[in-house]
Amino acid sequence: MQAFALIARRHGPLMRVYASRLLGSDGEADDVVQESFLVGWRRLGDLDRPEHVRAWLMRIVSSKAIDRMRLHRSHDDIDDWDPPAPDASSPDRIVEARLQFDAMWLALNRLPAEQQRCWLLREIGGYRYQEIAEGLGLPVSTVRGLLARARQSLLREMEAWR
Repeated sequence: MQAFALIARRHGPLMRVYASRLLGSDGEADDVVQESFLVGWRRLGDLDRPEHVRAWLMRIVSSKAIDRMRLHRSHDDIDDWDPPAPDASSPDRIVEARLQFDAMWLALNRLPAEQQRCWLLREIGGYRYQEIAEGLGLPVSTVRGLLARARQSLLREMEAWR
């Protein structure tokens, strides 16, 4: 338990920042990090190489954050959430940005799982290729190829939004 507490203290802040960037909410990020630590505790036996604990925990956070985004996206209701539009933003621009955001997530959801994980870790998490490779147990060349294919697919899917 002491070792896991040390892991939580050491990696918790990074996990929280990453979840917050993905979700856009500190409260939701805290929940996701807590859920991730619970999953990590339960699945500690699945960690085959202790030196990969950070990447392993970040994969769990990514998965939990994506699950949370999917849950909220399908239940958005304008009656539940209707903030006033900022003076600098027109309602048309807000709708366009939301539609573009939704289109991006749909395009991401259509990617194969490995491409999606690599893209999220690189573009959202800011991980280096080597870190992604170690975390996913893949060669760096494979990570580069997966990222290239993911970017090509996303560019093709998002062409209409240019």
